[in-house]
Amino acid sequence: MRLSRTARAVLGCVTAAGLALVHVPLLLVLLNSVNADRSFGWPPSGLTGRWWRAALHSDGARQALLTSLWAGLAATAIALVLGTLAAYAVHRHRFFGRRTVSFLLVLPIALPGIVSGIALNAAFRTVLDPIGVGFGLFTVVVGHATFCVVIVFNNVGARLRRIAPSLAEASADLGARPWQTFRHVTFPAMRSALFAGGLLAFALSFDEIVVTTFTAGPGTRTLPVWIYENLARPHQAPVVNVVAALLIVASVVPVYIAQRLSSDTAGGRL
Repeated sequence: MRLSRTARAVLGCVTAAGLALVHVPLLLVLLNSVNADRSFGWPPSGLTGRWWRAALHSDGARQALLTSLWAGLAATAIALVLGTLAAYAVHRHRFFGRRTVSFLLVLPIALPGIVSGIALNAAFRTVLDPIGVGFGLFTVVVGHATFCVVIVFNNVGARLRRIAPSLAEASADLGARPWQTFRHVTFPAMRSALFAGGLLAFALSFDEIVVTTFTAGPGTRTLPVWIYENLARPHQAPVVNVVAALLIVASVVPVYIAQRLSSDTAGGRL
């Protein structure tokens, strides 16, 4: 479809405005993390690295970072196993209720976070409290895994749809068992999709705050929760900007790598 010069100009302006609306606030966070003015006056009175040093020496921020890392890694590991198995079952086998199972797997990512958080909170109180398991890192991991599974399921499912079934059939004709076919044929073809899904799942878990608020215990604070709790404290505001800047970088890198891997139309290689 050919667009007129006016249409291209309008489309370019709208695209630029949309990108600016999203990314200019992120750039302001990065700039404020080195702003010498504690109240973030504009224009900045100078640049300084003191807030970064203060953030590195903040015990609360370090503990929150470790909690986020542990929660993200554990939720991603669970999602990789369950999401891969679910995608393989749904896209490689025919059984009654297959579409229903696929819909139920994708549903958690479509629900509002507050709805998922309330539902998980009620479920944990009903199931875990009677057996003596309280809210903490375990419940945060389970809560994050519910939507991380969806990311892996979608990525692996999309890659499985692009792998010709004839490859597995040829492997079986040559005498390979199902596990050998998966290990030597299917897994290498979907390896990059697994890696991309894992990166996206980790990024999503690392940034999650709504579900975490409803599933974390009193002493369990992830980095986004720590940022939210310290936003209203004037003395912590510069440190919060530094931590937010780190979160931006920590989120952009895995998402960019996952996007590059997911866009590989040849099947993907690491």
